[in-house]
Amino acid sequence: MSAHSRLVVSAPSSGHGKTAIAVGLLAACSARGVPAAGFKVGPDHTDAAYLGLAAGRPGRNLDPRLVGAQRIAPLFAHGAAGSQVAVIEGAMGLFDSLTGQPEIDGTAAVAAALRAPVILVVDVAAMGHSLAALVHGFRMFDEMVHLGGVILNRVASPRHEEMLRTALDDIGMPVLGALRRGDLPAVLPARAQGSVPVAHRSVEAVRAVRRLGEAVAGALDVDRILALADGAPPLPGQAWSPIEALADGAGEPPVPPETRPVIALAGGPGAAYTYVEAVELLTAAGADVAIVDPLRDETLPAGTRALMIGAALPEGYAEELSANRRLCAAVSQLAHEGRPVIAEGVGLPWLGRDFDGRPMCGVLDVSAQTAGMTIAGYREATAPATSALAPAGARITGYKQHRAIVAPRAGQVPAWTWAGGNPEGFVWRQVHASQLGLHWAGAPEIARRLVAAALAPAPGMGPAQPGMGSAQPEGDDPGEQTLSLSAITPPQA
Repeated sequence: MSAHSRLVVSAPSSGHGKTAIAVGLLAACSARGVPAAGFKVGPDHTDAAYLGLAAGRPGRNLDPRLVGAQRIAPLFAHGAAGSQVAVIEGAMGLFDSLTGQPEIDGTAAVAAALRAPVILVVDVAAMGHSLAALVHGFRMFDEMVHLGGVILNRVASPRHEEMLRTALDDIGMPVLGALRRGDLPAVLPARAQGSVPVAHRSVEAVRAVRRLGEAVAGALDVDRILALADGAPPLPGQAWSPIEALADGAGEPPVPPETRPVIALAGGPGAAYTYVEAVELLTAAGADVAIVDPLRDETLPAGTRALMIGAALPEGYAEELSANRRLCAAVSQLAHEGRPVIAEGVGLPWLGRDFDGRPMCGVLDVSAQTAGMTIAGYREATAPATSALAPAGARITGYKQHRAIVAPRAGQVPAWTWAGGNPEGFVWRQVHASQLGLHWAGAPEIARRLVAAALAPAPGMGPAQPGMGSAQPEGDDPGEQTLSLSAITPPQA
């Protein structure tokens, strides 16, 4: 099997079962002893975490909007190194896009960039011969996308399966497997738990992945699927390298410091609550990365000189975050000593005074409340001031998805501004906190800046003066996309 062996698992839309099948396929490969790698199109941390758990190596995200389309193939090659097959799970439908620009950041665009064959998972519970028309349309819609086969999900009966296979045979489309109703168990932990079960290597998560692997191995023609993946053409170009990415930004390779600073990343034994490349970039820039579990650990790792809380930590754990008073006190002390603290997503409310009435770290004089709507979308952000994260004027694309509304919305020195909306977040001393999540492969220099800030002498203790501005309500940006909770992709989609 070629080192370039790869395929994309997609669907006509969300809800057809592509996540469960992608996870199950990786688990089935692992059970066979086939080294595999899992990828998720788009910014979703949760699906990537389960793909990684199934593959036995970190799951990664391929998001052209966050890292740039030119980095997709190199990042894929880097993440797939050492594997015999790579499974890329799409986002939404094959030709859909979170931004309405599928030609740039949709699953089809990623499949074309990777020259990867696509398997279409279709929920056929209410379909008959019309399935052939649907599949034919997907096959013909984009000549740059190779649709290599179909997986039938929720087949009603043997007769139903025979009819569907005959319809697809008429258009020359291979059926790579069929699952009856109930064959694909809804066993993945609730999506509200995010990647926490994977980070904690919970029994529930491990068992769910194993059961999906068994279901896929029993219902799909795994040999034909692997053969399809193996037929992908060689992928040109060089693999992404964190060391080379840092060298590109500075004009010379990073020089490891004599004393590597300890930078703590929020996470668990199984994964950090951020994209994997951030860990690799920090290590390449000269840091010793240590994981701190905000839900369980009561102290920061010994010698911590900086802390980063990534956007993959779910908001639903406010009670557990608040209950860990000792760690809250340690984080507050670190910030007031002038050490760098970078917070994304729920990291901002955690650094605040209180969240849904529960006390938090008290680093920033802000209060957060959970709203009934989810705010989600990409942002083209600009740094209005120099911080440990970015120089003034730096521009970067990030993604936000949250229900927590923070008041005030921004401090006297905001973390970010963007066109058509109010500033967001807080820069105070060496603290940079906002609800915007970043993929550092899109701006590798962040790692070098954070390591340099961690190595710099701390300015010493100081009063808690975050410098808050007047409250600015969340959700009033013309560019904000508000989604009901039911519109968020379910865990089996």
